[in-house]
Amino acid sequence: MKKFLLAVVLLTATAVSSVNAQSLLRWGVKGGANLGKLDGQGFDDGFNLGYHLGGFVQLNLVKGFGVQGELIFSSTKTKTTDQFSDIYEDVNSSDDRKNIKLNYLSIPLLANIDLGTKRLKLQLGPQFGALVSDKKVFGAAQNAFKGGEISGVAGLWLQLPIVNVSARYIIGFNDVQNISSVTNTGNWKNQAIQLGVGVTL
Repeated sequence: MKKFLLAVVLLTATAVSSVNAQSLLRWGVKGGANLGKLDGQGFDDGFNLGYHLGGFVQLNLVKGFGVQGELIFSSTKTKTTDQFSDIYEDVNSSDDRKNIKLNYLSIPLLANIDLGTKRLKLQLGPQFGALVSDKKVFGAAQNAFKGGEISGVAGLWLQLPIVNVSARYIIGFNDVQNISSVTNTGNWKNQAIQLGVGVTL
């Protein structure tokens, strides 16, 4: 009988521990659209459609507050203007009106703050990105783009029982251009509006 009671206690404790762990930790996959642009002289001043795919992990620390980490592949497009080669000495006229695709592997680290309900969360935090597409897009000997960037993220996350929906704004903090001849022409900084749908597992 003692062995039987001990077994029941252990099974109950294991079940409770499992439920608590599941309520504290969630993970899933997500994807969606990027509306991105490169903010800088010589680039079109408009948002262009791209996409993102990846996964996330949520950790609920206390009631109403948690953290979320993600690993996201993000692709955006931009285009140079007719005056691009006049601004930058290391490029030629063939680089005017040139389509450019920027692919980043990004890691957002976000705070999740409940907005009156555990379903709707405000998300804030930094994002670290590594450029994984070709950085020599203008035919120059050197890389035109730096290999990494740091951004800020702000947005909303709607957590339904299985499906989640997100909308966020991402703004780059650091200059990503790497052309040595650039002087007094401002910085190149990424911006994006990101709309996503995912599945929480």
